[in-house]
Amino acid sequence: MRFPVRTLKIDRSFVHEMERSREAATIVRAIASLAHSLGLDVVGEGVENVAQLALLQELGCHHIQGFLFSRPLAPNELALFSLA
Repeated sequence: MRFPVRTLKIDRSFVHEMERSREAATIVRAIASLAHSLGLDVVGEGVENVAQLALLQELGCHHIQGFLFSRPLAPNELALFSLA
């Protein structure tokens, strides 16, 4: 069976709580593990600090979104945005 998805996104509510809540951290790990088992990309959403980034990278998240990198950008602003 093949699902019509390529990516699983970890909701910011779990990312936000994973440092304080063992349950949230377990859910984050489970989502990442499920995604990897199904050959899907993983997106960590709502990353606000380096500790969250480190844990998501350790879990093999392919993509990271959040205020740690940038506030939401309009399309014309995105063209000027650079991580360098």
